[in-house]
Amino acid sequence: MPTYEYECTVCGHAFEQFQSITAPPVKQCPVCRKKVRRLIGGGSALLFKGSGFYITDYRSKGYQEKSSQEKKDQEAKIDAKPESKTEVKTETKNKPKPTK
Repeated sequence: MPTYEYECTVCGHAFEQFQSITAPPVKQCPVCRKKVRRLIGGGSALLFKGSGFYITDYRSKGYQEKSSQEKKDQEAKIDAKPESKTEVKTETKNKPKPTK
């Protein structure tokens, strides 16, 4: 719900009113009970707080279960791969130490 700004045409009292878009505008000043006019506001910034702002936050439970199962299947495939049978053997030759 937006916040609207109002100003009294008689006493000059300025105030803000938090109301829905479909609500009728305020007609009288809370101080002197005279006529008010609604001001054009500069708007406000959008603040994205909390979860729900990423596409992954709204995934259905079925999608999440399927995704986690696919992930487990991939991990099982990786674990089940046979090790390579070719072994690389390296031999080190003893080199004589240089004498001083």
